Amino acid sequence: MDLDVVFLGTAASMPTAQRSPAALLVRRGSERLLFDCGEGTQRQLQRSAIGLPDLQEIFLTHFHADHFLGLPGMLKTFALRGRDETPLTVYGPRGLRELFNRLHPFLGRLPYPLTVVELDAGERLERGDYTIEAFAVEHGAEALGYTIAEPERPGRFDVAAADALGVPDGPARGRLQAGDEVAVDSGRTVTPADVLGEPRPGRKLVLTGDTAPSPRVVQAAHGADLLVHEASFLSDEAERARETMHSTAAEAAEVARLAQVRLLALTHVSPRYFGPELADEARATFPETVVPRDFDLIEVPFPERGAPQLVKSGARPPRSDPVEAPMIEPS
Repeated sequence: MDLDVVFLGTAASMPTAQRSPAALLVRRGSERLLFDCGEGTQRQLQRSAIGLPDLQEIFLTHFHADHFLGLPGMLKTFALRGRDETPLTVYGPRGLRELFNRLHPFLGRLPYPLTVVELDAGERLERGDYTIEAFAVEHGAEALGYTIAEPERPGRFDVAAADALGVPDGPARGRLQAGDEVAVDSGRTVTPADVLGEPRPGRKLVLTGDTAPSPRVVQAAHGADLLVHEASFLSDEAERARETMHSTAAEAAEVARLAQVRLLALTHVSPRYFGPELADEARATFPETVVPRDFDLIEVPFPERGAPQLVKSGARPPRSDPVEAPMIEPS
């Protein structure tokens, strides 16, 4: 199953000509999960190769304006284009209901079901073949990061071993892959361990939102395939980072190193920086670091198929050739 992260907004507290405020879209198979919804997020989706999908779930990390200001407009757009039955759930930390109470005069009555769910740190949403878990970060009392994790998968099926043990083709092999024992014609009971290799790890994404460097982030991100961590400052602004409960690029890199992640993506880029200087500082501590721009994406394959990869402009639609206006002969 395909899994990637689309960077719709990579700016810090204010947009620039090149970067929009915070918004990430996680695509897992046919699912679309939006994390944060800064100003202009629906416009970013419409400008992308993805378009504006009828999202069913939106996750907010905290309630600073650059992380939710695009939400009222998006909810109204869904209504204006005729959405009436598809439910939408918005998740976030404590205070989310109060936020929606304050937004109600601007939203009015929406024609589709809208549910607001407040999450506590440590709360887990079970999705069958993966989980979404909220964890505490260091950015004020009510701020969360999110972990998206898949469980271990069965090891590869050894066809030669199954043949040698007399396991017939068909449902019996499927039951072994599912973890059940089967009896074969010889009278022997074949166990999954007889025909399956070592379990294979699932994938793990960690999205911090805004945060100062924190042991809780290190713990949540341990062994992750991809850690998306803010880096609002360089080290020469470390005091400013501490005052505002943000991170420097070097601090984010140290979190990634301690957590032993496979790839670090830095976001929440201040308008004082372009991006390469953040990457240079972080790579001195953690070489596997990238600084995505808006409309870049990161593909996250299963571990045995390779490492996560940054695809530059991977969500930007191809530019069409400009259409020349017809020439008008003078009369």
